[in-house]
Amino acid sequence: MYHMVQWAGVTGKSPRERLLDGAIDYVAQHGLADVSLRSLAAALGTSHRMLIHHFGSKERLWVEIVRTVEARQRGLLAQILPDPDQPVGEAMRAWWKHISDPALWPNERLFFEIYGQALQGRPHTTELLDGIVDDWLGPATEINVSLGVPPELARAHARLGVAITRGLLLDLLATRDVAAVDAAMEAFIDVYTLWIERAGGSLPR
Repeated sequence: MYHMVQWAGVTGKSPRERLLDGAIDYVAQHGLADVSLRSLAAALGTSHRMLIHHFGSKERLWVEIVRTVEARQRGLLAQILPDPDQPVGEAMRAWWKHISDPALWPNERLFFEIYGQALQGRPHTTELLDGIVDDWLGPATEINVSLGVPPELARAHARLGVAITRGLLLDLLATRDVAAVDAAMEAFIDVYTLWIERAGGSLPR
């Protein structure tokens, strides 16, 4: 059985936050195939009623997991791409290597599953759409500017980068053809660096 013991000693976290941490960790290790709220509660060492109390429904818990994982990835973005002198191609490859790691696949499968439900208007999932793109555009735009993208183009490039990354992640989850998807990302990096060179002068790849 998966237990919450590892979170019990974390100071400054509410019971809800500790349950959410445990649920995120559970999904990362096991995925959510055939997982009910009752079975997840048992795995976390709590009750179905307690999860309902804190999150309202299974769907809302799934949305909260997706949102929290997304927020954590945005936090890591600045750590992975911190150096304005780093060649833009190297920065993009570092981020892709991180975000395409198989360890993240269970959470990414959940992301696309709940995203699809939200687009169809399934109750308790539509709130995921709030900020699903825009929350990434601010940090990605700042990083693009730091890497030499002209400010007037940086936000559009950030949106394109989010779209292509998510599209290739969906391809990766569907086909598991790592080599082919990596090659597609490499092709995008080649095109992207060429755009930057034309728009803002020569930048190292």
